[in-house]
Amino acid sequence: QLQLEESGGGLVQPGGSLRLSCAAAGGNLEYYAIAWYRQAPGKEREGVSCISVDGDKSTYSSSGKGRFTVSKDHDKNVAYLHVNSLEPGDTAIYYCAARRTLCRDSGDLPAVGHWGQGTPVTVSS
Repeated sequence: QLQLEESGGGLVQPGGSLRLSCAAAGGNLEYYAIAWYRQAPGKEREGVSCISVDGDKSTYSSSGKGRFTVSKDHDKNVAYLHVNSLEPGDTAIYYCAARRTLCRDSGDLPAVGHWGQGTPVTVSS
């Protein structure tokens, strides 16, 4: 059973950057597409980026395009989300998700097989 664990969240000032990690256990990420979602207080969960099984294609939502970069390291069995130029509106719990499927152009997965527990990101001065 694939298990995912996010880390790297925290408090950051506007304009700052973070690298979020998604470590996998019980399975190999080279067989999974990985998507990053976020859920802000009082809002629905939204996908922000997705990277293909092979790691050679990534897609982004309008929220993530231009400021977020998703990647995978199959040797370390970890996926990453680099988030730059953070804004208060990026404050949310960030989750990674996995499924053996194709990413959607909207920066998410058509369905999720495995979720992590989330890592909180707070953007505030």
